[in-house]
Amino acid sequence: MNGLAFAACWILALATLPLALAVGVFALQIVAAAWSRAPAPARSRQHAVRGRVAVLVPAHDEAAGIAHTLATVLPQLREHDRIVVVADNCSDDTAAIARGAGPQVQVVERTHETDRGKGFALAFGVDALHADPPGLVVILDADCELAPGALDALSDSVVSYDRPAQALYLMNARPDARLPRRLAQFAWRVRNWVRPAGWRRLGLPCQLMGTGMAFTWPMLRGAPLANASIVEDMKLGIDLAIAGRPPLFCPRAVVTSLFPDTAAATRTQRTRWEHGHLEMIVREVPGLLAAAWRQRDLRLVGLALDLCVPPLALLAALLVAGTVLAGLLSWWIADIGPGLAYGLLLACFGAAVLLAWWVRGRELVRLFELLSIPLYIAAKLPVYARFVVRRERRWVRTDRDSG
Repeated sequence: MNGLAFAACWILALATLPLALAVGVFALQIVAAAWSRAPAPARSRQHAVRGRVAVLVPAHDEAAGIAHTLATVLPQLREHDRIVVVADNCSDDTAAIARGAGPQVQVVERTHETDRGKGFALAFGVDALHADPPGLVVILDADCELAPGALDALSDSVVSYDRPAQALYLMNARPDARLPRRLAQFAWRVRNWVRPAGWRRLGLPCQLMGTGMAFTWPMLRGAPLANASIVEDMKLGIDLAIAGRPPLFCPRAVVTSLFPDTAAATRTQRTRWEHGHLEMIVREVPGLLAAAWRQRDLRLVGLALDLCVPPLALLAALLVAGTVLAGLLSWWIADIGPGLAYGLLLACFGAAVLLAWWVRGRELVRLFELLSIPLYIAAKLPVYARFVVRRERRWVRTDRDSG
């Protein structure tokens, strides 16, 4: 083997390590969700009572849907609970519609020329709660539905375990949706349902997902929320985990929303989420692992490993590209090793995706329709290319009103 071939083998081997880690974590999560029994997380010894609940709803130009969102929450409130809607930089009737929803809805309005984004709205809402702090705070996006019983399930989880709770947050396609949207719905289920369920069954925490999040007031009151981060939810979950309060997945509480109708809105939403995720891998994983070492806390290791799994379309694309390069290298050096290693990784990933489909995707996508996944991946490649050349760093509201 000449020097150039030797260098190529080493470069490929180094690239294999993070991919193998990501595939291993992904496969473990899927298998755990499919077959393992869930251990009961250690309950808090404080035996705290539920106390009053404030549902904090950040809303920017949500006049079209805010009434429906509030209508799913109001029947779940108890006598002294309330909803606090933050009408943030609104140019429509969001505030007026929210005020008309009932006496348990409090509306605070915020306007700022430069500080825009969900993080600033949440911070403003938390400041408003300081005058009469609740026992628990639940954050719900203004375009979501809170399923019946979800508020009590989240409250019970936070009180029982003295940890933040994350609801099962599902993005659904419309019943007549075409295959690409149904594939996106399946991918969302894998990310937000199957994987956190598997980690929960292994006694490990989940990421916060932006909506359907519940906290005790002391957990949230000092949180650094006022920023324009496009992944303020994930950052908050990591900060709380390092502080000894790793979020707990609560699948009994369900929050749902609809995918945008237009291709442009879908691209905006997809870019925000996936660029934010990739940026968090780079920024937060080293700190999480360092904190896990200092605190001797395996839960932080689990959170870091979960974060290390990139968006599935990107992971699949990297595996396919690696397999092709490894196959060419095997042919060049007349050694089956590199191609075989990548082939096994790709097969393991494919088997995990099939198992996830069997567990949570059969009613969405038929088996033969999975053959179109390469086209779905190809359609997302520009999103990842823009992460390199024009990374999304600002929070941008997804336009749901145009159809």
